Amino acid sequence: MALLDWRSPEHYDPTGDKPCVICTKPTPLRSDRGRPVHKVCAEQWIDAHPKEEDQK
Repeated sequence: MALLDWRSPEHYDPTGDKPCVICTKPTPLRSDRGRPVHKVCAEQWIDAHPKEEDQK
């Protein structure tokens, strides 16, 4: 299972919760691209969508 390290403050948005792009429940967390997403949802998505080796 993918384990993301989201300890840096960039992954927390103090301006408020927004719907997670995966489960739609509110979250103050943000992905590396700034999208609202729970860490657990992101990890499960990564596991379900492995990068193909020929797409380097």
